[in-house]
Amino acid sequence: MRSRNRKETPALSVRFGSRRQKKGSRGKRSSIKGWSSCFARFHNMICIMQDSLVIKPPKKCPLVLWMAILGLIMISGVYICSLCLKLRVFVVTPNQLRGKATKQTCHDPRIPQSELHYMHYPEPTTYSRKECTCTPVRFFAILSMQRSGSGWFETLLNSHVNVSSNGEIFSVKERRINISSITETLDKVYNLDWYSSASKNECTAAVGLKWMLNQGLMQHHKEIIEYFNKRGVSAILLFRRNLLRRLVSVLANSHDRNAKQLNGTHKAHVHSKDEADVLSQDISLRSTQLC
Repeated sequence: MRSRNRKETPALSVRFGSRRQKKGSRGKRSSIKGWSSCFARFHNMICIMQDSLVIKPPKKCPLVLWMAILGLIMISGVYICSLCLKLRVFVVTPNQLRGKATKQTCHDPRIPQSELHYMHYPEPTTYSRKECTCTPVRFFAILSMQRSGSGWFETLLNSHVNVSSNGEIFSVKERRINISSITETLDKVYNLDWYSSASKNECTAAVGLKWMLNQGLMQHHKEIIEYFNKRGVSAILLFRRNLLRRLVSVLANSHDRNAKQLNGTHKAHVHSKDEADVLSQDISLRSTQLC
């Protein structure tokens, strides 16, 4: 029995070997099929990615849409500009930077600390101050009422060679329409760019104007006070003590506007005794008006 079993074992081994070979060949075939399916899936994925990466040309927007966008941009720009004007946001210009540098280089140690705010070194755009660049300039404004002697007082100021008072600048309504036009006019005067008969040389030491209370001063008094404090402007309040004399002057001026006693011309302000005597000859008119 043992011999038979020994003889039969080779056959069994051969059978087992053939089964193993068949199983190996089947495994190889299944692995090849698996790899082929994987490659097929990968190829499909690449194709899908290629399709998704295709960049299509943008669609053209209609003209109406572009016009609407342009309109929104313009409206927003106007709104931003209006906000800037309301908030008074000023951009620092190169001229202002040069002005600050000039103020630092032209500082005079003899000037008291309390007076520095009222000392200015303007740089006009219409001409050059040359050797007078470091000459300090004071800003002033004569605040008064009509027929109060402001013309006489301004004449005294302008008699100085380096003092310039430019008269009633705000008698023109266009210059006092709003606070923006008022500040723009004041900036031009205090920057020595305002040209009038009272304008002096480049060595002007004081510059200002005459401003009546009924010429936009009372309507914008808060903004004007802030401007004066910021720019260091000295306000000169000029009022006539004798109210009766002021009323007489008002009546004489209104009469001379029609009578024109000075060589057929009307002169609101006289600066000599002879002219004053001519205007005071018609006493009967004044006495009847006062009664």
